[in-house]
Formats: sequence, C-alpha cells, structure tokens
Amino acid sequence: MCGRFVQNSPLQIIQRIFNTDKVLFEVIPNYNVAPTQKILAIINQDNENKLEKLHWGLVPFWANDISMGSRMINARAETVSQKPGFRNAFRKRRCVIPADGFYEWKGEKGDKHPFYITVPSGKPFAFAGLWETWTDKENDEESVYKSCTIITTAASEPLSSIHHRMPAILDPEFYEKWLNEKMQNPKNLEIILRDGLIHDMIYYPVSKLVNSVKNNDPNCIKPFLQ
Repeated sequence: MCGRFVQNSPLQIIQRIFNTDKVLFEVIPNYNVAPTQKILAIINQDNENKLEKLHWGLVPFWANDISMGSRMINARAETVSQKPGFRNAFRKRRCVIPADGFYEWKGEKGDKHPFYITVPSGKPFAFAGLWETWTDKENDEESVYKSCTIITTAASEPLSSIHHRMPAILDPEFYEKWLNEKMQNPKNLEIILRDGLIHDMIYYPVSKLVNSVKNNDPNCIKPFLQ
C-alpha cells in the first residue's frame, strides 16, 4: 500500500528528469501528500509529456460521483488489468507520478512508527500510475474531475520487514513505454510491472509528525533519533 508520500523537488528538476513540456502552474513542495489531494503526474497526450495536477484517488468515468476515489488510491499490479475500476485506464491512460520518497508504518496497532523510504541516489523517481477523467453530467457546466491511482506491488526484501506492499517504482528506461498511448496490450504492460521496476530502496525512522496531514514541512522527512 502507499498512503502518504513526498513531492518536494523543484519544477526545473522534474522537467529535466521526466522530459516534460512547458508548465503553466506553480509547483509547491509537499512533504506529506495525502489521498484526495491534488498531486503532480505526467501524462502523454498528442506525443507530448504533460505535467498535470490530478486528484489522488481514481474515479472511473462510469462512477456516479467522486466519492469512489477515496477507496481507489492504489491498484494492485497483480490484478490491475482485470479490475473494472482500473482496466480501461490501464490500457489507455497511464501516468508516471514523480516522488522523492514515501512513508510506511511499522509496529503494533496503536503504537506504529513511521519510516521514510526513498532511493539510494536521493533523486526523484516515479510511481507507475493510472489516470482518468470523470464528468459530472448532472451539472450544467459539466465539471471535469481528473484523478489518478498509484500501482502497488509486493515489497522488495529490504522493505518487507516494514510492510508487505510498496509502490511500483519504474526504472527510468521504461518511462516512455509506460506513457506511450499506443501501447495497449495488457500482457506487454504487465511485463513492465514485472521486469521494469526498481527495488533497491533505503529507509529510516521519522517523527510521528507525519501522522497528521496538517504537518507539511521538511521536519516530516528528518531522521528520528530515539
């Protein structure tokens, strides 16, 4: 599972690493990204990689309302191609979600401690994601709600002692293939989720400040010294 993460890299670095086009909105560092918030995601349309702001929690186009999104923040790699809420987006609307790290909790219920997890290089990386557009047809203005989900997979050995799941983190060599609109064969996409992922991660304990979404500053990722 992935329930909280960090997007704190400046726009210039995101554009360089992910080869995005001109961005027309402000990018604000977020050290405690939570479900339903707007997050940065890269989609490919008209052969251009576009940096968008999408609500975290995918709302299928056929949903009655947007409340469904809060239950669809993650999609399991093992079943994403079959699940009704994800399979259409899996074939046609994939995205990469820039991240600098993510959080996971370990311990007994009522006494869980947060850990910050990132890649050894410290550079931004990308979650494999899906995105969707939902339109409120009952609204005269036909308001559009863009949303996304993060694909998860079995945790790699270094992280399995903390949690049995982790986000599917794409190897940079597979960014373009994952984003390619013309690549719609589920079997080929499943191969990327099997062979095109990064598993080498590092982690350290952080303060329980991160437990509250009200706390959103560099202290969230500061190592916690017991």
